[in-house]
Amino acid sequence: MNNLVFLFMRRLRAPLITLITVYAITVFGMTLIPGRDADGNVWYMDFFHAFYFVSFMGTTIGFGEVPYEFTDAQRMWVTLSIYATVISWLYGIGQTLAVLQEPMFGRLMRLRGFTSHVRNLREPFYLVCGYGVTGSIVVKRLIDRGVRVVVVDIEQDRIDALELDNLVIPVPSLCADASLPDILDHAGLQHKQCIGVLALTNNDNVNLSIAIASKLLAPRRQVITRTNSEVTTANMASFGTDMIVDPFRAYADYMALAARSPHKLLAYDWLMNPHHRTLSSAYKHAPGRWIICGYGRFGRALATAFSAEEMEMTIIDPSPGNLAPLKNGVVGVGTEAHTLLEAGVESAVGIIAGTDNDADNLSVIMTARELNPKLTTVVRQNLHQNALIFRNSRCDFVMEPGRIIANRILAQLKTPLLPLFLEQLQQQDDVWAHTLINRMSSVVGDRELDSWSVQVTPETAPAVSTMMAQRPVALRYLNKDPRQRDRMLPCFPLLLKTAEGVHLLPGELHQLQAGDELLFCGLGVAKRQMEWSVNNYNVLHYLLTGEDPPDTLLARLLRRSDQESA
Repeated sequence: MNNLVFLFMRRLRAPLITLITVYAITVFGMTLIPGRDADGNVWYMDFFHAFYFVSFMGTTIGFGEVPYEFTDAQRMWVTLSIYATVISWLYGIGQTLAVLQEPMFGRLMRLRGFTSHVRNLREPFYLVCGYGVTGSIVVKRLIDRGVRVVVVDIEQDRIDALELDNLVIPVPSLCADASLPDILDHAGLQHKQCIGVLALTNNDNVNLSIAIASKLLAPRRQVITRTNSEVTTANMASFGTDMIVDPFRAYADYMALAARSPHKLLAYDWLMNPHHRTLSSAYKHAPGRWIICGYGRFGRALATAFSAEEMEMTIIDPSPGNLAPLKNGVVGVGTEAHTLLEAGVESAVGIIAGTDNDADNLSVIMTARELNPKLTTVVRQNLHQNALIFRNSRCDFVMEPGRIIANRILAQLKTPLLPLFLEQLQQQDDVWAHTLINRMSSVVGDRELDSWSVQVTPETAPAVSTMMAQRPVALRYLNKDPRQRDRMLPCFPLLLKTAEGVHLLPGELHQLQAGDELLFCGLGVAKRQMEWSVNNYNVLHYLLTGEDPPDTLLARLLRRSDQESA
């Protein structure tokens, strides 16, 4: 604010001095020129009347000659004063408009409004740095869940796109360099309601700077960042970044899971992606050789993941130096039929087009499909603007880095128990995953599968904590419909974390204990209804007994006494 006022006053220094000087001369002149009162006596105007007259004269309001008619000398002075004051006002107004139109002044005005908006936030919010593909998906999903967000991006076009997205909750946004600590501070990094920082720009150095600044200025603040470099990943991990998402490594593990365990892949996909693959898309694993086109960062991540699963593969890359240490390498891009034939496309079970060129990737898939129509096809999408083409490419899998990062981050923000469950899922066999998928399908069908957690503490589940002080509460009562207790909500528990350990698919007869953490999956409407049960004592009492609790003053006092003694 001080910089804004200083800039404004400095730029208007000349017009203000001009205006003050003109007013001073005209007012002083009015007091010196003699006039006549109603009786014809000589009368001199005092400074108050002179200033009053010049004020409405200079603004061209024109109330008339006050308090008496002017003499010719006064009218001559007034005529000169009119032109002088009007010219000075035009000069001042013109300079004011010029200052207001300056880009620097506009940036300071937007910064002041943004800072004021952030400072007045009274709800928990996430600071999102970068509003590209990943940032836009994360912001929209958080807003849909009722979570406030603050956005900083260096591109004005993206800030404009944010304002045009018609989000249901206003999102404070600023076009600035998020790698600068001052900008992060203006955006609420040290605000008491800030619960996390998401560094989602497409520049690893900027993301690294954001993570370092966040850990130094607010050490306890959760920091989640994306990265495309192994060196940057190691650097971020060295100072305690809470979550680092590498899209290439994540998708490589995803593809290895797809080739090895199709039903595990579906379970993972249903929990991570809002628009999940259908149950009919699961296919039986056909052991065989895969072809990987492109041996860059993505190709190396795929090779590492496939090698860990002891899967046979052939690498195609235009650089002989990259292929030197490999046994099964073919020099080429993969867009030519002879290169694919040399790589053995006719006997392969799948092909992955993973170069950094979208046109080459689509060409590889089209050529390979003509040579072997039975191939499982995987294509990497680099530019979000090409989404329409890739959606119509009829590929089995489309790898879009921005969407992968967004899904990983949203899973972490939704509940830390979800990544824990996915880790436990990897340890189960595909038959167990098949049973889980059938259960998920029976609950939600083709609709979006949501997941949420419940922690049994007085703060997060007050009704459950109060009821446990009076009687045991079984897990199955949380699954009941609070509006009709003989009906079950469209959800079921995935994981139970207790002091003793982690339990998958816990039974409905489990007696809840203080500190238990539960992960549920099902329809989003079930989550909202379950919140009634865990937060409202009367609702939970109805679910357990089928009756409304006594609500007299004595009953409330007894419940409070039991809770305090417990």
